[in-house]
Amino acid sequence: MKLSLYYLLIFVPIAFLIHFVPSLNNQIALFATCCLAIIPLAKVMGDATEVIADRSGPAVGGLLNATLGNAAELIIGLIALSKGYTDIVKASLTGSIIGNLLLVVGASMIAGGTRYKTQTFSKTHTNAAATGLIMAAISLFLPTVYHYAAEHSQAGWSDANGFKISVGISLIILCTYASQLLFSLKTHMSPTGMNEATSGEKEKDIAENEWTFRQAVGILALTTIIIGLLSEYMVGSIEAVRVGLGLSEMFIGVIVVAIVGNAAEHSSALLMALKNKMDLSLEIAIGSSMQVAMFIAPVLVLCSWFLGHPMSLEFTIPEVFAVMSTVWITAHIVSDGECNWIEGAQLLSVYLILGVLFFFLP
Repeated sequence: MKLSLYYLLIFVPIAFLIHFVPSLNNQIALFATCCLAIIPLAKVMGDATEVIADRSGPAVGGLLNATLGNAAELIIGLIALSKGYTDIVKASLTGSIIGNLLLVVGASMIAGGTRYKTQTFSKTHTNAAATGLIMAAISLFLPTVYHYAAEHSQAGWSDANGFKISVGISLIILCTYASQLLFSLKTHMSPTGMNEATSGEKEKDIAENEWTFRQAVGILALTTIIIGLLSEYMVGSIEAVRVGLGLSEMFIGVIVVAIVGNAAEHSSALLMALKNKMDLSLEIAIGSSMQVAMFIAPVLVLCSWFLGHPMSLEFTIPEVFAVMSTVWITAHIVSDGECNWIEGAQLLSVYLILGVLFFFLP
C-alpha cells in the first residue's frame, strides 16, 4: 500500500466508536470521520475491483471497471435516497461532474506543469469523451427545460410527468452507455492505444497488491458493507451538520459529498499527471464524469422508485449552468491536445468560483 491515502483508514474504527459510544457521540464529528474513512475505503474497493477485473479477462474486466468505478458514490447515493435526501443526491451528481472536470483535471494540469513545461495527450480520445459528456449533460438537464416550458403551458407542470420523462431519458442514457462500452471493449478496442497504456499501469498496480482473486472478492464485499454503514451514519448526520455549521444542503452535496465519493480517483489522476501520463490522467477524470452522468445518475433515478422517494432529473438553474459551463470550458481547454499549469489554474479558479456560488446559495 504505497499511497498515504491508506493512512486515513484509522478513521474507520474512530467513526464506529463515535457512533456506538454514547459519551463520544457528536454528529458533526461523526460526519467528518465518516467522510475521511470512506475516502481510503473507496480506494481499497477500486484496487480490489482491478484485481478481479484483471483475472476475469478484458471484456468482463472492462465491464467491472465501467460499473464499479464509482461504486462508493453509488452506495452513498442509494443510502441518501432511502432517507429522502433527493436534493443532496442530485447536488452530489452535479458536484461529481464539475469536481472531476475542474478540480481534478485542473489540479492534475498544475501538478504535471510543475515538472513539465507542456504535456500532450490524444486529441482524438479526449475530444470524443468531451462530446459524450456534452450529450450526457444535455440529456440530464432536459427535464429542467421541460419544467419551465410546461409551467407556462395550458397543461401546466406535473411532478409525475417530470419523473416519467426522467425515467425515459435514464433508460435511453443507459442504452447509450452500454453502446459505448460495446464500442470501447469489443468492436473498437484500443483505437488510440489508450487501453493498452491503461492496462499496463493497472497491471503494475495489481502486481504490487499481491491479492488473490478470492481475497479481492472478500475485500470487495467487506469494503462494500463498511462503506454502506458509514454512508448511513454520514447521511444521518447531514441535518446536524447543516444546522451546526450553517451549510446549505446544496453546498454539502455539490462540494463535500462529491469530493468524498471521488477522492480516490482524484489521487490516481494526480499521480498519473506527475508521471507525465496525461492521457491516463484525463481518462480517469473525464471517464469518471462520464460514468456519473451516463450510469450513476440514471441508475439512481430508476432505483429511487423502489426506495419510495422518486427522484427526477430536474436540477436547479445554478446546477444546470455550472455543469454546462464546466463541460464547455473543459472541452475547449483539451481540444488542442496539450496543456500547461496555467490552464490547470484557470480550471481550478472556475471550480472555486462555483464553490463560492454554492456556498452562498440559499
